[in-house]
Amino acid sequence: MNVQTETPAVDLAALKARQQATWSSGDYAIVGTTLQIVGEMLCEAVDLRSNQRVLDVAAGNGNATLAAARRFADVVSTDYVGALLERGRERAAAERLPVTFQEADAEKLPFADQSFDVVLSTFGVMFTADHQQAANELRRVCRVGGKIGLACWTPEGFIGQLFKTIGKYVPPAPGAKSPALWGTEAQLETMFGPNMAIDAKRRHFTFRYKSREHFLEIFRTYYGPVLKAFGAIDAAKQQSLAGDMFGLIDKFNSATDGTLVIAGEYLETVITRRS
Repeated sequence: MNVQTETPAVDLAALKARQQATWSSGDYAIVGTTLQIVGEMLCEAVDLRSNQRVLDVAAGNGNATLAAARRFADVVSTDYVGALLERGRERAAAERLPVTFQEADAEKLPFADQSFDVVLSTFGVMFTADHQQAANELRRVCRVGGKIGLACWTPEGFIGQLFKTIGKYVPPAPGAKSPALWGTEAQLETMFGPNMAIDAKRRHFTFRYKSREHFLEIFRTYYGPVLKAFGAIDAAKQQSLAGDMFGLIDKFNSATDGTLVIAGEYLETVITRRS
């Protein structure tokens, strides 16, 4: 007898609230600032021009935002965590870069159809609750002939494996999709459809920390998903999770001098809207 199992229904509203609380915890800007080079590389990948209108979605503390503004584009920076936008606003003010900051949900962007030449997201939109709806919104606000630039961690890379490790201790909500799916070309082709030309390349961001203990301290204190994971389990499991994280670090760490140097793989994708 064949036993059929149904895919569990996803409470997207509850999942979104949970994710927003996660990214509102700690201070992602402490970690996010170290990733600035990814925003710079993404702006180069989309061949960004000074006369273009740019939207940074799930911008966090503004890495892609600042990179685009440094190239004299007209930039709107959005996130659903106001405190992160404030960090981006502080950074833009320090460099005297004119940027518009606006709280907005990546799954319901408050902008007209085809209102941007370039839409960017670095390690942001991949964490939305409804992947397909987020992809639909990115496509909707991008003009025909415009480009969507994405940087998303791959499932096989260090951060993808870190989330897999965390999932052993704090399972994701029933039916929730892995953020790392955004780091696979096949999933992007499924979400964005045949009218989008997709050019994807695997890149590496190099994490550099004083030691594996230093990495754990920073991520446990400031990086929402890790902070929340440790807060959700008892002391014994916390010790076990820390041990598993050290094991993962040791697997990826190329440094031999006691420091941490890890090449974290991500997918850099440029999607051109054809129609």
